[in-house]
Amino acid sequence: MQQWQMITMRGGAQTRIAVAAGLVLGAMSAMAQGTIPVLPPPSAGKPVNITVDLSKTVGAYKPIYSWFGYDEGNYTTQRDGKVLLKELHDLSPVPVYIRAHHLLTSGDGVPELKWSSTNVYTEDANGKPVYSFKILDEIFDEYKAAGVRPMVELGFMPKDLAADVPGRDVPYQVHYPKSAISGKSNNPPKDYAKWGELARVVTAHFVERYGRETVKQWYFEVWNEPDIDYWHSTPEDYWKLYDYAVAGVRAALPEAKVGGPATTSPRNPKAYTYLKNFLEHVNSGKSAANGKALPMDFISFHAKGAPKIVDGKVTMGVSSELQDTDHGFQLISTFPKLRNLPIIISEADPEGCAACSSKVNPANNYRNGTLYPAYTASAYKRLFELQDKYKVNLLSMLSWSFEFENKDYFEGFRSLSTNGVNKPVLNFFRMAALMSGNRVATTSTGGLSLDAIVQNGVRGESDVDAFATKAADSSAAVMLWNYHDVEGAGPVVPTSVAVSGLPAGANRVLVTHYRIDDTHSNAYTVWKAMGSPQNPTTEQYQKLQAVDGLELLASPEWVDANNGTVTLNTEMPRQSISLVTLKW
Repeated sequence: MQQWQMITMRGGAQTRIAVAAGLVLGAMSAMAQGTIPVLPPPSAGKPVNITVDLSKTVGAYKPIYSWFGYDEGNYTTQRDGKVLLKELHDLSPVPVYIRAHHLLTSGDGVPELKWSSTNVYTEDANGKPVYSFKILDEIFDEYKAAGVRPMVELGFMPKDLAADVPGRDVPYQVHYPKSAISGKSNNPPKDYAKWGELARVVTAHFVERYGRETVKQWYFEVWNEPDIDYWHSTPEDYWKLYDYAVAGVRAALPEAKVGGPATTSPRNPKAYTYLKNFLEHVNSGKSAANGKALPMDFISFHAKGAPKIVDGKVTMGVSSELQDTDHGFQLISTFPKLRNLPIIISEADPEGCAACSSKVNPANNYRNGTLYPAYTASAYKRLFELQDKYKVNLLSMLSWSFEFENKDYFEGFRSLSTNGVNKPVLNFFRMAALMSGNRVATTSTGGLSLDAIVQNGVRGESDVDAFATKAADSSAAVMLWNYHDVEGAGPVVPTSVAVSGLPAGANRVLVTHYRIDDTHSNAYTVWKAMGSPQNPTTEQYQKLQAVDGLELLASPEWVDANNGTVTLNTEMPRQSISLVTLKW
């Protein structure tokens, strides 16, 4: 009898092995339990041939995937937030970095959509600063417990330090769905010296509590998106905010890694100019805080796509995110003193509002299924290609996605899990974490060129392409995808992958094939097959967690190499992603 095996990897560890004798019998049994949706239709697409040449190195593979962030910093200490932090740590062999808004915001520490607080800074009746680290420590202690590292975003303005801005008669906090960034929490400081001292005291506290060697590994970023309403003042005032903040951080920890400006989409001329003028300020200016040259250890900006509903279907905008990246990299490459600095795309996402669910914007329902990870896979390769094009130093594509506590199951927030159930997109990051070493050359008869996808996205033929790495430990990995901007079914594409350049003596290769599609690594389709329960039973919840990790398409197998080449055949449904690992 033929054996059927499915292995789920969740949280970086193998947690479930189900073996059934007889492929058909096993699949029928699983389908009867509601754990596997119906099989995809037979192949109908034009065959695609992919080549991978392990002997041709393109460049280093950097773990740009291992960065995540969210608005609601207080979710860090919530039930599902704690679990997810540990899962993020466990999926990656390298350190995972976490960026959160509202680390300096005043309030009671109770999160709301697009809002959190720590109340770290208040002033007494005489205007003397009073520091309270209780809530901030709870957040950072949780980072420590999970084994992740903070990217410390210095924002937003404490209530007692926020200046009044003429023409803005608003309360300190404005609640979502009104503009949560329109309140005084995003005003400039009434005293920049106190702002700089706040940065110094907070950094000094981190050093005392967590140790100098630990905090040296963190990144300190000044504010968020100052070119839009996150900052209620002029660009020049932001330069000043940056100057005082980094002077304060460096006074407490001279080795601290500081940077910014975390501006929005550089494809927008206004945002491009803002970033350009900030870089010129750092490149040639002197600090308003101390008159010295300005430190900057990394450059950050944001890159966002633009999904819409077109003819009743979610239609993604991967070209927008890639155009942002293209413009940002091009600009940075024009500064000889800065072009080699690490670049952190401190929000790299398909669109701009993580807290806007599909109830608010139906286009955001893409976040639940396979369209989200397929989009991310297609963009992932192009981020590396754009880095190579401009000869800059990409360090991070930070996914602004985490979890939203106590919301409906699969409500359509941009998140990695829902009520403790992993979404398919989290499995993309598990795939990316299984790649290492150097990037190697690939070709595909079904892949789009860099220029084509940057300019037009994927609106005609699907992007059926590959991205591959070779490690020093006699292993390689090939990521495959069939992506289209428009959601919905499409032809299943027969795909042949020829991997050449295997070393002499590698006569047998162990091939392991992971898959994300409608029937693998996908708790969303299983949840829908259950009837979309908002109060799942214990048995239903256990079934969801049993299928929400990274699953194998088939059992691992040993394949014979022929003259240093192995050829693998598979079928790629629309919006599917595969990771094939090879060991010899």
